[in-house]
Parts: sequence; structure tokens; C-alpha cells
Amino acid sequence: MNGWCAMSTKSKLLSQRKGEYDHILTAITVLLVVFGIVMVYSASCYNAEVNYGNKYFYMFKQLVGAILGFCAMTALSFIDYHVLGKLRYVILGVSVILLVLVFVPGVGIESYGARRWINLPFFTMQASEIAKFGFIIFAAAYMAKHHKKMTTFAGILPVLGVGGLICLLIILEPNMSITICVVLLMFSMLFIGGARIKHFVFMALPVIAMIPLLIIAEPYRLKRMLAFIDPWASPLGEGYQLIQSFYSLGSGGLFGLGLFNSRQKYLFLPFSESDFIFSIIGEELGLVGCAVVMLAYVLMIARAIRIAQNSTDRFGCYLASGIACIIAIQVLVNIAVVTGSIPPTGLPLPFVSAGSSSLIVFCSGIGILQSVGRRSHKTVKRLAHK
Repeated sequence: MNGWCAMSTKSKLLSQRKGEYDHILTAITVLLVVFGIVMVYSASCYNAEVNYGNKYFYMFKQLVGAILGFCAMTALSFIDYHVLGKLRYVILGVSVILLVLVFVPGVGIESYGARRWINLPFFTMQASEIAKFGFIIFAAAYMAKHHKKMTTFAGILPVLGVGGLICLLIILEPNMSITICVVLLMFSMLFIGGARIKHFVFMALPVIAMIPLLIIAEPYRLKRMLAFIDPWASPLGEGYQLIQSFYSLGSGGLFGLGLFNSRQKYLFLPFSESDFIFSIIGEELGLVGCAVVMLAYVLMIARAIRIAQNSTDRFGCYLASGIACIIAIQVLVNIAVVTGSIPPTGLPLPFVSAGSSSLIVFCSGIGILQSVGRRSHKTVKRLAHK
């Protein structure tokens, strides 16, 4: 992996020259976001009409998030990504402060028994969404600077320490799903950075040991585990959401019931516009529609990996790799949950699920990828010959 992230001297000298956008990555992002706005409207129109008297309520919020996200994506694509490396401690500090603020009365908002949001004048913000990318920036900068130490346990301790702190603050909200994502992200980045297999074995032991403790600490997690094993044992309780998701996906068949024709969105499937929007996609667009959406994510992740491979330095490689990892992890976990492949947990589908914080942050991540890509080996070499 160190060879993958190594850079050539010629490319380093030319890395500051103005490059080009990855138009394919931009197109995929725009299509997913626009598709997400349509699906959020379809999945939420009845729910929004009943609860807010405005069937466009969630769609308008998603549209605002898309506009802000595209602005952030464009701005970050023009900013040299090395600036993020220089500001890594500031970004990390802000991420940690935001995670702490969710516990401050009057600032943090409690919903469904969890404190995950910060109340701002015009909208709410989920601090954990920012923390994920704050961790990526810190870890990428640290591993780039200390890449020779990444094969030692002492060398990976700072990444483990920061990742552990973020996980602790997130699990206290409590938010098991994002905690799992950060743990998987941390392990993925350490693997990319060169950590040895024995390190992962050593790190996995306390994680495995903590799982029973986390289940005992919050009894609802045991109920969710039992619902995953046999959702029909509690069809009106913990198993209800998963059963409704099965009905939604199953009724879609191969080609679906047609756009806007979902039946499960009529208050049968909870969180149909957010965590379980993929179920509505399956119901309305069928297996074919689901396959097209998954293909779009595969292409997006492939473009991100390509940018990482062509990066002019280790920081750019690790940064792009981290963004590719968090997109892949969150997509896989979300789809695995709605299909009953893993125990139920709340996690948005990137770029598609309702949620302005998630949408803005992931669009920002694409902007960072564009910044790395514009200074890639292939772009620089192409410009050097002009």
C-alpha cells in the first residue's frame, strides 16, 4: 500500500498546476442527489402531509441540503486539499466539540431517546456526520507524515486514540450505527496505511469483548438482535420495521410498482424517507432499479479509488481512500440492514436518504476528491505536455 501511495518527483513539482474535474464522478454525484430528492418526496409525501400539513416538507429540506452540498462540493474542489492537512487539528477539534455539544441542554436535541443533533438557527446538524470526515482528514494527514511508523503498534496508536475518542462520544448519544461505521472506517484506513495483521487481531479482541457489554447497557439492542434473528416473533414490536421492509422489497418484484406508487410509505414503513429509503426504491423501481442504484455507487467508489491511486502524494492517496471507504461502508451497511442481512440499525444511504447534514457532508467529500483528482498524476502529466 505504501507503494500505491508513493508519489513521483516530477508529479510533485507539477502538483500545483491547475487540473480538471472528474466529470464522471460529478455526473454520478449529481444524478444520485437528484434521484434522492425525487425518492425522498415519493417516500415522505404522505407522512409529511399528515404530520406537517405540507407534502413537500422533506423534499424542500432535501433540496436546500442539495444546494448547500453542491456549493460546498464546488468550493472544496477549488481549494488545495493540502490546506485540510494543515488544518487537521482544527478540524478534529471542531468535530470533537460538536460531538460534545449534543449533550449540552438547549443546544443538543433529543429525539427517539438519543441526543444526536445540534439545534442551529435555521436547521439542525448531526455532529457525527462531520466527525467521520474530521477523522478521515486527521488520520490521512497523520499516516502520510508518519508512514514509516505505521507498521509498528506505537505508530498506529494516535489514529486508534482519536478514533476511539470519537467512537466513545458517538456511542454515548447513543448511536450504534455511526459508531460501527467509524470503527470500520478506522480499521480500513489503518489497513491502507500499512498496519499489520497482528495489529488488527489485537484491536479486534476488545471490540468483540465490548459487544455484549454494549447490548447489556442498552436493552433495546438485544431486542433488535432478536428481531433480526426472527422478526416474526415480534411482528408489532422490534420486528415490525424489518417485516415492513421485506414487504416493500418483495412487492416490487423485478421492475417495481412504478415511481410514486409505493404502498408502504403510507405510514406502514417507519423512516421510509431516511434509513429505509432503499426499501421504497425496491418497491417502486424493483430489483432492476436497486441494481442501477448500486451500480452508481460502485462507479462512484471506483472513481474515488482511481483518484487515490493517481494522487501526487500520500496525504492525497489516504484522503481519497478514506472517503471511498466511508461511502462504501455506509452503502453496504444501509443495504444490509434493509435487506435483513445484519441486525437493524439506523443509517442513511449516502446522497439519497433524507438528511441535510449527511447530504452536505458527503457532497463536501466529493469536492475533496475533486481537489485531489485535479492534482493527480494523469492530470498533471496531461497538462505538462500541453
